[in-house]
Amino acid sequence: MFSILQVPTFQLLPREAKALLNMDGAQVSNLRSMKLQNESFNIDKRKDQHGIVVVEEIEGLIKVYNNGHVERAPIVPNVPPVSLPDITSKDVIFHNPTNLWSRIYVPNTSRNKLPLLVYFHGGGFSVGSAAWKCYHDFLSTLASKIGVVVMSVNYRLAPENRLPAAYDDGFHAIMWLKNQAMVNSKEQYWWSSKCNFSNMFLSGDSAGANIAYHVSIRLNSNNNNNLKPLCLKGLILIQPFFGGESRTHSEKYSVQPSYSALNLSASDTYWRMALPVGSNRDHPWCRPRFNSNNNMKLPSVLICISEMDILKDRNLEICSVLADAGVKVEKQVYKGVGHAFHILHNSPLSHPRTQDMMSHMKAFIHNQ
Repeated sequence: MFSILQVPTFQLLPREAKALLNMDGAQVSNLRSMKLQNESFNIDKRKDQHGIVVVEEIEGLIKVYNNGHVERAPIVPNVPPVSLPDITSKDVIFHNPTNLWSRIYVPNTSRNKLPLLVYFHGGGFSVGSAAWKCYHDFLSTLASKIGVVVMSVNYRLAPENRLPAAYDDGFHAIMWLKNQAMVNSKEQYWWSSKCNFSNMFLSGDSAGANIAYHVSIRLNSNNNNNLKPLCLKGLILIQPFFGGESRTHSEKYSVQPSYSALNLSASDTYWRMALPVGSNRDHPWCRPRFNSNNNMKLPSVLICISEMDILKDRNLEICSVLADAGVKVEKQVYKGVGHAFHILHNSPLSHPRTQDMMSHMKAFIHNQ
């Protein structure tokens, strides 16, 4: 296993990788063939005596071997749920067949029933946990500051569980909530009694925002009326992780600092590990397709965008496409910060921008 004690850094794309962006398909294929031949020696050096070799890697985060073994670096400590004067958090199982759990946060100061925010953590579908300290701290503060009950979903990770596994897990979490709203379980009373199930929001950051979006699409296709007594009032997508084979301007030219949480090389690797085998980034789970002639029956959407994120143009694009499809969209752009600023705090502007984002989330939730 790795021994990494801090949030990982990603290097800027090498010169030859940048050149790939302007090549046609034949040129890329020829270059790949030459590079495979030239790199065969380097790959062989990474094999052990049993022929085990790394086939995918994001430096400092994850290694995937050709025998299926996956190593994830302990870059962020896991922390247990806690009870504090202003917030109570506990872990609960929501899907027994897969033993999946969520961490629920309940403000202790409110006597009124509160909106329910279902949150999916980021990590390129391949790393991360609802127990990571950065998410625990962020969601504890969020629940207390904006006045919501938060259910932070721990879902199965790729590449062991490729998409749609995470979407399935998100759907199971919503169905579990529906059941809790109907049965009034004594075991879950500590949080369910504080929760307004008819005022539910889905949210997440990066890959988690992608999950929130696709779970909402599935709920819509299964008839939102079947959710009762739940009612989905809105989506809050924080730097949603979408992509495509063609490159956007921000993907090509956005210069990422050394401490950036996401660069183009890492993004491509995440998608190779997460999408079904044989798929490319034009798969609809990566690049959603819309029919502008038919109004989408999605609730209102708040999309939070980072000015320095390579995903900025993708995020702006989905704002436009959703609006064209009849969805009520609100967007907020946070200047001077990059991907995952709200949990990594890797910029002097991270804290004030996070406070701004929480204020926007609060206004969005309480105005629906």
